[in-house]
Amino acid sequence: MPTKTVRGTADALIAALNAFDVDKALSVFTSDAVIDDPSTGHRFDGYAGIRDYIERYFIGYHTVTRFLSLKAMGETRARVRVDFTGDFGHEIGLLDISVNADGLIMRIDADLE
Repeated sequence: MPTKTVRGTADALIAALNAFDVDKALSVFTSDAVIDDPSTGHRFDGYAGIRDYIERYFIGYHTVTRFLSLKAMGETRARVRVDFTGDFGHEIGLLDISVNADGLIMRIDADLE
């Protein structure tokens, strides 16, 4: 799987998040995907957990995400650096995204710089 596919998946996720479209955002994840985000103190499992994460931290804080860079970490994994702004202020985030052969996100390890 080329890094281009990981970038396309990341772009699709960011677009859905910025549109506050939870269902569209969920469509780029596998049903058993995980988001582990130590900055929130929580791990979010499956569609229900990821829906909670998006509703709480993106819709709830009016978060706008801007792509900054991507560093390949193998064929199916990349570190995406993003700029977050919202009701909380401003943060730079790191999203280690792992995708499957279909380009769907299996896991995101999120952190702040």
